[in-house]
Amino acid sequence: MAEHPGELVVIRIPTPLRSYTNGADQVAVQATTVGDAITALGDAHPGILERVVAPDGSLRQFVNIYLGADDIRVLHGLVTPLPAGAVLAIVPAVAGGAGGKERRLNELRAVIPELTPLEAFGSQVRGGVLIDIREADEIAQGSPPNALRLGRGFLELRIEGLVPDYDQPVMTLCGGGVRSLFAAEALRQLGYRQVASVIGGYSRWKADGLPCELPQTMSNEEKERYSRHLSMPEVGEAGQAKLLDSKVLLVGAGGLGCPAALYLAAAGVGTLGIVDDDRVDRSNLQRQVLHTHGRIGQLKVDSARASLLALNPGIHIETYPERLTSSNVEHLFAGYDLVVDGSDNFPTRYLVNDACVKLEIPNIHGSVYRFEGQVTVFWPGYAERRGPCYRCLYPEPPPPELAPSCAEAGVLGVLPGIVGLLQATEAIKLLLDLGDPLVGRLLCYDALPGRFSEYTLLPDPSCAYCGDHGAFPGYVDYTAFCRAAA
Repeated sequence: MAEHPGELVVIRIPTPLRSYTNGADQVAVQATTVGDAITALGDAHPGILERVVAPDGSLRQFVNIYLGADDIRVLHGLVTPLPAGAVLAIVPAVAGGAGGKERRLNELRAVIPELTPLEAFGSQVRGGVLIDIREADEIAQGSPPNALRLGRGFLELRIEGLVPDYDQPVMTLCGGGVRSLFAAEALRQLGYRQVASVIGGYSRWKADGLPCELPQTMSNEEKERYSRHLSMPEVGEAGQAKLLDSKVLLVGAGGLGCPAALYLAAAGVGTLGIVDDDRVDRSNLQRQVLHTHGRIGQLKVDSARASLLALNPGIHIETYPERLTSSNVEHLFAGYDLVVDGSDNFPTRYLVNDACVKLEIPNIHGSVYRFEGQVTVFWPGYAERRGPCYRCLYPEPPPPELAPSCAEAGVLGVLPGIVGLLQATEAIKLLLDLGDPLVGRLLCYDALPGRFSEYTLLPDPSCAYCGDHGAFPGYVDYTAFCRAAA
């Protein structure tokens, strides 16, 4: 249908379509054919053209157009020429008893594509986004895997943060295929250009035998506890559920492990493991914030467990009151998503590195010295870029005079808190796949000038543990290795 200025003609608008013309019962356009007139009407009043003309350009079967008293189908169809002053009348099929809801649904079905559940599943596999807009109690009974479970009430508020590409195909799904039409219309109004509704909703999805899962649901108490996470589009219920399903192992319940564990517990990481064979000493209390004066002499893992559960009784704490060794490291690391290394000696740091490389677990490294701290993520298997391991950065430990312990050199009490919280931040980023982790980047903090510095870390291709050599070389006597290097 080509547009031509032509003569001024009048198009009479039936009641069901007047919502598109701001209530006007007739519209004047310039056109030389019926098709030109309908196109001009659609240009002037977006949305109405799709109600009259099918995607292939033909007149819809439930609509008739009359030129005077004649149906254009018995004339020349959409190419019927129009004389000056012609009057066109659009006459759609009307069921006399239809209420406003039915009329509105018919209007929506005329402009919003509807997909069968199988078609929607195929689109999802190809990168489309399936949005479950049902209420939380409905979703708790089952939902398609990998669907965005937003609920109708939060759809417009959260969708742009989760699906920023307006050209990405999006599909709305409800219980039976009605609410999803209204939700799809809302997405179109927001600017999404490829929007469809799933016919029959979740009921038909299940009946057609497509994949379903029972998503983890949160209690009202958990929703209140994690409400600040739930209101963030980057986290939301799906992200919080992922945190609750996550498992993080902390090596050490000291200056770094205490603040890291405290905030990981508060964030709702579902399982925290703590490895430490030491006991609480009075000198620890200046910086190890999980322990108290009344727990002096207790195992650190027991003291830490008590503090963490007092903060968040809804998580699970695994304690390992033993020293990390080559014989137990793989058993202790098994099943954890990542390791937060807060150890205070070089033999343990090299052991943690080697085990993480072998098991392909991210190793979130932190260290402190007087007023200075370091944080990085050792993860050679990171998909976005190849990162180094600890041995790439430090092939051998320094002599004792260059790396005295905290007991020998001292440490500013607040410094481990800063570094431990940075480690916790990296852990949550990795668990939720958010942002840019410190893989291949060393973040250094100097408290005296109040300055952060960042340095690039490159992997060593010849590294015996993470290089391109093949087999894992095995664990060593780490105490002897560090003593020999010194």
